[in-house]
Amino acid sequence: MQSKEEIRRYGRDLGADAVGFAAVEDYKSPRTPDPRSLLPGVKSLVVLAYRETNGSLDSPVPRIAMMTRLAVMDLMKKNNYLTARFLEDRFQAKAAAIAPSFPLNMHPPQMGLAGDISLRHAAVAAGLGVFGRHNLVIHPKFGTRVLFTAVLTDLPLASDPPVAEGLCDGCGACVAACPAHALDAEGRTDAMKCLRGSQPYGIGAAISFIRRFTAAAPDQQKALLTDPLFLSLYQAIPMGFQYECFRCEAVCPACRS
Repeated sequence: MQSKEEIRRYGRDLGADAVGFAAVEDYKSPRTPDPRSLLPGVKSLVVLAYRETNGSLDSPVPRIAMMTRLAVMDLMKKNNYLTARFLEDRFQAKAAAIAPSFPLNMHPPQMGLAGDISLRHAAVAAGLGVFGRHNLVIHPKFGTRVLFTAVLTDLPLASDPPVAEGLCDGCGACVAACPAHALDAEGRTDAMKCLRGSQPYGIGAAISFIRRFTAAAPDQQKALLTDPLFLSLYQAIPMGFQYECFRCEAVCPACRS
């Protein structure tokens, strides 16, 4: 217990808004690898939560929300490394940081659609929230406007108590707001529908543009290189994933009062 509180304080001091713990046997995710394949001897997950700012998600301009997403991810990556190093230095434990997003496993069966650890399932196992109708995690204080990351360690840490109350009232605002209809089937998100709608400058758009460009005449190619679509695709390259839709997260009223 003492080590948990010391780690929790360390994570909060780094800038995490909440820190939870899950014993590896309490982590259940149907689509991601066994954590033991990522770190042999792993016993626990340290899960850190970071809230996204309300103003960014309430902005009608997706670039504003994406700016906050990128900033949070930068903070996550840095803090994951520092937390792993703290666990190794302070407790002589092994620790491995999990990517908050990319790089992803692009080989079958994941094909970039699942991370090495499901950070949503890790957050639930660590007592940081419950699943909502949108299949995102609702935190008791921050609602849906929160991102999670994790560090694996062979330090034995007991799971924090799960969130007992149901935080989603089933209002359906997320389903109605999804322009891609990716949430129509309860209990699952249609990943391809979501990606096509939320990442218009992702790999699918890039492949389509390359095909158009290679098939075009030289004068058409010159015009395509000044097309806003190409410029947006070029801008998206260093970002990794450039989201243009945050509707399910933005409209969720849970825990916002």
